[in-house]
Amino acid sequence: MKSAFSVVVILFLAISITFAQHNDPRIEQAILQLSKDKWQWMADKDVEKLDKLFDEKAKFVHMSGTWKKAEELDIIKTGSIWYKNANVHDTAVEISGNTAIVWSRITLDAVVRSTVAVTEFTVTEVYQKQGKNWKMLVLTFSSVRDTHQIRK
Repeated sequence: MKSAFSVVVILFLAISITFAQHNDPRIEQAILQLSKDKWQWMADKDVEKLDKLFDEKAKFVHMSGTWKKAEELDIIKTGSIWYKNANVHDTAVEISGNTAIVWSRITLDAVVRSTVAVTEFTVTEVYQKQGKNWKMLVLTFSSVRDTHQIRK
């Protein structure tokens, strides 16, 4: 009986610790700050910082296609898409193990091949903890109505 009770207590503690790690507000805030920084780096065309953030196998899904890291960095560097400003309306973060997902509802002011575009998107970002750093694996833009809401 005593050993069964010990097993239950140990299991409860292990589950509590695991659950606490997944819902640590400090980690969520760090991920949200990283997402915010990413938008600024994109606006500033700071490909050096973005190169460090984007995983080598990262994928980027836009309205006009899907491409990999090198193409996204080139698009930003050359300004064929200039992410001038991402006005973030609301966000939700979920963390599971070493993976963090950020959903953001944004209005994106961009210049796409010399044409000004203001578009409402829900953006999905997937990050993975690799060593001490978070790396972006996926950035997906989904066109939505301005009444779209992210449920937390």
